[in-house]
Amino acid sequence: MAFKRLLAAFGIGGPTIDTVLATPHTYPGSFVEGHIELAGGDSDADIEEIALALVSRVETEYGGEEDETATAEFARIPVAGPFRLAAGERHSVPFRYQVPWQAPITEAGGGTLPGAVLGLRTDVVLAGSADKGDLDRIHVHALPSQDRILEAFARLGFALKSTSVETGHVPGAAQEFPFVQEIDFHPAERYAHEVGEVEAGFVPDPHGLIVVIGIDRHDGLFTEGAESHGGFRVEHADADRYDWAARLNEWIERTLAQHRGYGGGYGYGDQGYHHQEDEGGGMLGAIGGVALGAAGGLAAGYLASEAIDAFTDSDEQEEPEEEPEEEEEE
Repeated sequence: MAFKRLLAAFGIGGPTIDTVLATPHTYPGSFVEGHIELAGGDSDADIEEIALALVSRVETEYGGEEDETATAEFARIPVAGPFRLAAGERHSVPFRYQVPWQAPITEAGGGTLPGAVLGLRTDVVLAGSADKGDLDRIHVHALPSQDRILEAFARLGFALKSTSVETGHVPGAAQEFPFVQEIDFHPAERYAHEVGEVEAGFVPDPHGLIVVIGIDRHDGLFTEGAESHGGFRVEHADADRYDWAARLNEWIERTLAQHRGYGGGYGYGDQGYHHQEDEGGGMLGAIGGVALGAAGGLAAGYLASEAIDAFTDSDEQEEPEEEPEEEEEE
């Protein structure tokens, strides 16, 4: 149970509020349930509204440097009001808050993602201004489709480094908010000589999710500060149909090989998300240019010329294997 908070607008002797979460563990698209307990103070109080807001730290980068970190709301919903809370009166307000599909996840693979913090804030509006409360931490677990992708990185030897929420937009994706969660990985040992880190981000909806992947290559290997981004869409119902580790490995190998051959970036004129039917009958797509705005990271862009179509050309001979085989060196 959260500590009872005195509503500052009323001063000493004013009403107190206590938010109690019945379901602090949840999933994107699911619900957080609980109730808000109010206790009247020494005199009556006119409360205009009680609202809940999901909040997290959001970073904005300018010129490649983190210039600002602020708390941002992902969704704010009213749960009660207006009403008068009499002196000494006790009043309970039940709530059922739906977690947005594109809320940042804080838990995956049975553990907590490093740096991922999300809270539910209770605001009480008095005389037109909100008395913003402390945060009740909630735990948003990855959807099975998100877990499959993150598990594939682990199977390939990538280690979780950090997570952050950054301002930006993925062209063609129906984003609920102007920010995207970025999950950073240390490179697997086999790629460490040429890859600085790999980034992943998700843009989910009720039916599936767009997965955006970025490779941050060591400066000077191909082009200074070169980065490559691509992506694909997977339906939630199809998450178990594919060997995602094999597909991620193939995409990374192809991306690095293409840049070794070209010695730098190459261009695609279009931007946005494109569906394409793969050989297995599923729907895959490519992000043609991940951009744009003032942010860095996955949502920031790095130019349309760095876009890479992924996962759509390599399924012609893909068949389920009875036993895993070691990859042969060419």
